[in-house]
Amino acid sequence: MKSVIDMTWVDFYKEFAEKLLEYHENRKGLIEKVKKIYIMTEIKLPTLERNNDLTDIDPFTVFALFNKSSLSLSNKIKILKAIAELFEIKADLPNSFESIPTINNMGATFYYFKGDRNADDIDKLWMLYKAALEFAKNPTMASQEKFIEYFDKVISKKGIHNSKLTSGLYWIAPEKFVNLDSRSRWYIYESGQITGEIINKLPIINGKLSGEAYIEIIVNIQDYLSSEETMIDNFIELSYDAWCYSEEINLQNKNKDIEIETSDADKDVKSINYWIFSPGSQAVNWGTFYEKGIMSIGWQELEDFSMYTSRGDLKEKLQEINGDTNGYINITNAIWQFTNEMKSGDIVYVKKGQKQIIGRGIVTSEHEYNPSQEFKNIRRIDWTDKGEWVTSMKLAPKTLTNITPYNDFVENLKILFEEDKIDIEDETEAPILNYDRDHFLNDVFMEEESYLNLVNLVRKKKNIILQGAPGVGKTYVAKRLAYSMMGVKDKKRVEMVQFHQNYSYEDFVMGFRPTESGFELRTGTFYNFCKRAENDIENDYFFIIDEINRGNLSKILGELFMLIENDKRGTELQLLYADEKFSVPPNIYIIGMMNTADRSLAMLDYALRRRFAFYNMTTGFFTLGFRAYQEKLDNSKFDSLIQCIINLNYEINRDESLGEGFIIGHSYFCNFSNVTDNELENIVEYEIIPLIKEYWFDETEKVDLWSEKLRRAI
Repeated sequence: MKSVIDMTWVDFYKEFAEKLLEYHENRKGLIEKVKKIYIMTEIKLPTLERNNDLTDIDPFTVFALFNKSSLSLSNKIKILKAIAELFEIKADLPNSFESIPTINNMGATFYYFKGDRNADDIDKLWMLYKAALEFAKNPTMASQEKFIEYFDKVISKKGIHNSKLTSGLYWIAPEKFVNLDSRSRWYIYESGQITGEIINKLPIINGKLSGEAYIEIIVNIQDYLSSEETMIDNFIELSYDAWCYSEEINLQNKNKDIEIETSDADKDVKSINYWIFSPGSQAVNWGTFYEKGIMSIGWQELEDFSMYTSRGDLKEKLQEINGDTNGYINITNAIWQFTNEMKSGDIVYVKKGQKQIIGRGIVTSEHEYNPSQEFKNIRRIDWTDKGEWVTSMKLAPKTLTNITPYNDFVENLKILFEEDKIDIEDETEAPILNYDRDHFLNDVFMEEESYLNLVNLVRKKKNIILQGAPGVGKTYVAKRLAYSMMGVKDKKRVEMVQFHQNYSYEDFVMGFRPTESGFELRTGTFYNFCKRAENDIENDYFFIIDEINRGNLSKILGELFMLIENDKRGTELQLLYADEKFSVPPNIYIIGMMNTADRSLAMLDYALRRRFAFYNMTTGFFTLGFRAYQEKLDNSKFDSLIQCIINLNYEINRDESLGEGFIIGHSYFCNFSNVTDNELENIVEYEIIPLIKEYWFDETEKVDLWSEKLRRAI
């Protein structure tokens, strides 16, 4: 039995599509009505042109105004009410939009802005629009050929991709044009829900579609829908079924038992990373990259980047190629991040020199390797902006830099590009995953009793420091502890910073910072976090400080030294730089981390110790979780190495100059689903042996003895 679909939107969209035809030669009138929509709804006009100096617009972009992924249901309905009034739409106003494809807010125009688009780009969009509606009403050979002609002209443009264009065609004539957004493509080609000889005739989508291939897909799917192999009758039901089935699969995946994870705590929390990229010396390759819709970072002599399993492998190959022993730290990091850490949806800012931004784009593919091309290792990019923007921030002199952790940097770049600002309450947020005690115990090598003691300590004191030797998983535990206490993986309620000797009150709370015209007062990370928590007092917030003992805490905390105390939460004090009273809200918990093996640091003063509880973390080698992980790997060399590390820890623990704070933690060995000999060798040679050399710098015989034992273990 088929699901009941709310199809109210179909008549409204189709009627509006016909109304827009009247404005082909009256673009000025259409622009005036678009602006009036946002006056009537009191919603901020999205950025439709550079500086919103709007002089032309196409009909697909007008449809995109109410089909953005970030648009809330209430705002969508407000916009459609205004459209119904301004364009005299008689069809009923839709109130359900399930399964209607949407497009990303940052690529919501079907044209590039002035200076980056060709003079006839918007005209071609109008011609495709007219040809599509004519073909939908009167599908003759002549109307089909005209549709294909303009489809090919539009799809070849920068910023236009299969999903975007077919979504636009589906909006205006959903009974004629099949939607090929990511859900529908997966449903048609990969889900297994569609079978039979007809569907096997579909052209493979590899790169941008041609108009002829799109028509072939339409014809074959229509044949399939008219057969007895399915109860689905039309493209609207197909899109709805694809949406429902993908939602069902997503839900099943979320509810599956979580196996032992060895990656970051935010692995399944959807997020966008931001990158600064240099397209060669003085941006020499920028024109080529922009035209081809790609980015590449050089080092062609390495061949396929994806064949290297670690940064160590990359370093060794570079040393072999160049015949030296250099560390190649920046190069190996850039290649590794480009290949393995960058992901679709990430934002890339293009730089020239150390003060100029010349472009911006969105990553649209995984790493690709083609030995026959000029640039062999590439990522495909939808370049959204090209120009020249001068920034007061000094840009890193590296080929590729992940700037996501630097909030001020990212925000300044967003402002530079005048991205749409949407009120938080109007955003449609990604689903937040549940995370409880059981998830924590599955993820972390800690016994349940220890976990419960830790949670009780945090609840009671509100401020805690996780202390222990390097590698016992302090950072790994901190975020998961926060998520388990919140009950959800909500990144907006967790903030993490790292203290260092130059970290200051101005960074943490508030202070004056230089600008091009002088100085301005800016708020710091902890101040902003407190204000966020203050506006959501019903929920817990967690502020995590790595290397807490490396900062000058009296200098960093200032008057907050008193305000963070459990019984002083909510108490207001005058801030140093501003004429305002400030307090730390009671729903904030502070988790600090420190290495007990750090000999270079002075003891924490009594004032700090009185305000924090201290929780000692040790290795997880003897926990049930680690033993289960070890059994799952089923690798005799891994088992032998772990036993050797346990023996080594015993030696370290009974050494009077070292002790428990210097033992080797389990996190060195927690990044595997299938461990290899090379990976074990890299851990021993480049991580464990250098560590024991530091521990016993004046006992070379002991270092040699244990180095040999570690090597023999594998």
